[in-house]
Amino acid sequence: MIIKHWTESFVLTEEYYRFWEFCDTCTRYRYIGLCYGPPGVGKTLSARRYTSSDRLAKFDPNAESTASILEELERHGAVLFTPMVGNTPRQIADGLHAARNRLYNLLDDRLRRKLEPEIEVKRLAFSKAAPNARDNRAAYEQAEKEFYAALDHYRHARGKLPQPNTSLIIIDEADRLKIASLEQVRDEFDRSEAGIVLIGMPGIEKRLARYPQLYSRVGFVHEFRTLTKGQILKVLQTSWRPEGVDLPIETFDDESLAAIVRITGGNFRLLHRLLSQIGRILEINGIVNVTAPVVDAARESLVIGTA
Repeated sequence: MIIKHWTESFVLTEEYYRFWEFCDTCTRYRYIGLCYGPPGVGKTLSARRYTSSDRLAKFDPNAESTASILEELERHGAVLFTPMVGNTPRQIADGLHAARNRLYNLLDDRLRRKLEPEIEVKRLAFSKAAPNARDNRAAYEQAEKEFYAALDHYRHARGKLPQPNTSLIIIDEADRLKIASLEQVRDEFDRSEAGIVLIGMPGIEKRLARYPQLYSRVGFVHEFRTLTKGQILKVLQTSWRPEGVDLPIETFDDESLAAIVRITGGNFRLLHRLLSQIGRILEINGIVNVTAPVVDAARESLVIGTA
């Protein structure tokens, strides 16, 4: 089954549902899971969808209504972290901490900016009353009381914010992690109550097998596969298209569909690029229907390897 996601650029495929179940299992049993697959098959997009990281990136803590967004972001308690190419154990630790506390920090920032003007007014009043404390003790004590009451109000409201409750940490581009950084990940796993999913290229499972301390904690391995011919056809039959590209399914003939399946080989990234190029060729030449020659012309404009 394929369902259009709330963003225009994502389609829920059968492969995504397999990834969803894999992440749920790692969460349930609190294991380290390895997910690997060739580039372009949707590993990163699936991780972003599972963790709602795209929605969190656009999350406005100052919006009037945040309840539904918060509910979605907290449903799985999963966070996504991508290490830098050159990374140290300290950077990994800081990055994981920031990822797990990102939503809390957004809400805290909103609360702080909302209450900060009142606190500043009380602070200034308290500062002005301090030099005259001996002559006007009552005014000084009142200013002091109001200032600390404002601070206590902020602390109390801050204490009601949803605390980080991470149940799964997904680390993308895990191939970038060296031995010391992998040890930091293992330490994070041992200290926390969260499962961990490492996403990388094929062969990462063989590389990690050389580190028994970490590999012994791996409970599940998931291969992210390319789309099958039937799945590609189902994607094309949905309303999903690359942004700015309008290609109704009725404009494709059987030969063009077969050519798309053959050229992309089930790689979602190549499918995205090929459809974008097909749309450009149709627009430039004033063509309405997608034919095999149009698909071949689009392929010649892309670096996609052997068809």
